[in-house]
Amino acid sequence: MIKCRVAYNTEKRSQNNGGVFRNLSLEERLNVSIPFEQDGSLSSCRMFAEPQYQLLSNSSNLTYIPTVPCQNGWIYDTTIFRSTLATEWDLVCDKKKMNRATATIFFVGVMLGSGIFGFLSDRFGRKKTLLLSYMATSVFGIATALSYNFLMFATMRFCTGLGLSGISINSFVLCLEWVDIRHRTTVAVLMSLDWSVGCVILPGVAYLINDWRFLTAAVISPLFLAMLCWRWLPESARWLMSNGKTDDAHFYLSKCATVNSREEVMADLKPEVLSTVILVEDENRKYSYLDLVKTPKMRRRALLCGIVWFGVAFAYYGISLNISGFGVNIYLTQFIYGVIEIPAKGFVFFTVDKIGRRWNQAGMLILTGLLIFSSVFIHADMGNLRTAVGALGKMFSEGSFTIVFLYTTELYPTVMRQNGLGYCSFMARVGVAVSPLIMLLEDVWVNLPSFVFSLVALGAGLSASLLPETNNVRLPETIEDVEQTRRRSVSASDEKSPAYAFLSLQSKSP
Repeated sequence: MIKCRVAYNTEKRSQNNGGVFRNLSLEERLNVSIPFEQDGSLSSCRMFAEPQYQLLSNSSNLTYIPTVPCQNGWIYDTTIFRSTLATEWDLVCDKKKMNRATATIFFVGVMLGSGIFGFLSDRFGRKKTLLLSYMATSVFGIATALSYNFLMFATMRFCTGLGLSGISINSFVLCLEWVDIRHRTTVAVLMSLDWSVGCVILPGVAYLINDWRFLTAAVISPLFLAMLCWRWLPESARWLMSNGKTDDAHFYLSKCATVNSREEVMADLKPEVLSTVILVEDENRKYSYLDLVKTPKMRRRALLCGIVWFGVAFAYYGISLNISGFGVNIYLTQFIYGVIEIPAKGFVFFTVDKIGRRWNQAGMLILTGLLIFSSVFIHADMGNLRTAVGALGKMFSEGSFTIVFLYTTELYPTVMRQNGLGYCSFMARVGVAVSPLIMLLEDVWVNLPSFVFSLVALGAGLSASLLPETNNVRLPETIEDVEQTRRRSVSASDEKSPAYAFLSLQSKSP
């Protein structure tokens, strides 16, 4: 809550009006200085050019009184937050759009970073690119906390988003490429759980810190621990082998065998054998995003995956923006929003291997769309029911977010996996950036945003149903693997092959 700061020249006013203004109570000063809005509250952005003492008489025969923008700054309610962007740089009233633009600026950085770090990861490896992402996010994150004006803040926020996107896509792909088929779901769900746990912890941290600069520094600080642990991360053996680096792949696989007490496997798994496990394409060939659309099946997957990712992010953030609070303070609301995502992850964990990736992904999105659509027909007076339906929609949208990382990673071949995930992440950020703009359609019809969100979610769900199933299917290594029609599932004969020995080592990383 904000209101104009009343700071008339009190000495002059006192002389001209017999000390009237000086002798007024705070409430009376506000009444003669600030006009009321239609809802009966004091205006946050306008004030009278001159004190209107006649208002103290409660006269009903008043003509229109001209107002001017707040001339002396604002008084802010600091009971919830001691310091925010808005209070520090007065990003209110005419500058309110600048405050709202900060989220868009951040996600534009994430959007561009997805493509940049996706290319770098497939070109130079997952591990090196992950370290670069850690460093960029840490440096720009701290610089954000030290910003001395809005322009610097916006620039640093953009760069932070740029680096952060590299962390999310590189860490996920690196882990999944070290995991065998049976453990993919477990690892994917556990990795996605950190988002929900972070949402649960964040309100407590924000409540204790209560200052945007220190809060920004606090949420960045875990990255310094991540950089210390980076040296023990293994490079992806799949990426190494797909790029002809069989000696390096053998080194990491040997460490993996030691950790898993499978040293006997390495007796027959020599570097020269590894080169026959995975068909290595021309190591001098450099892949680009154009390779996503050069062949028929890759092109189809890229198109459908882009639609699915756009729909997942669009619906998730659309629900987050469209659900009103639970009637409690902002900290508890954020806590509840984090907690309700955890059951969705549990549901995914127990069903994604039984039902499969495709129908789980499609089902979650379709249910999300139906719940958003049904909320339109619930009367505004039934607040509890609307909240329950909205919360269920958010749960299913979070479930679709959990699945889409696992599903998409399995759809793209190793040589294009990071590029593919970077492209998909880019499409998701487009959805995130567009989502707040859809809320402006409320001016046309109050329920129009809900219809748009539901239609996009339903469309994304139908698109997901057209993708191939990847449950119990080996990860494709090359573009040729994707274009082949044979199903690469695990059979008894596979378990006796050097290839299966390589894959079985990856149930635990070194």
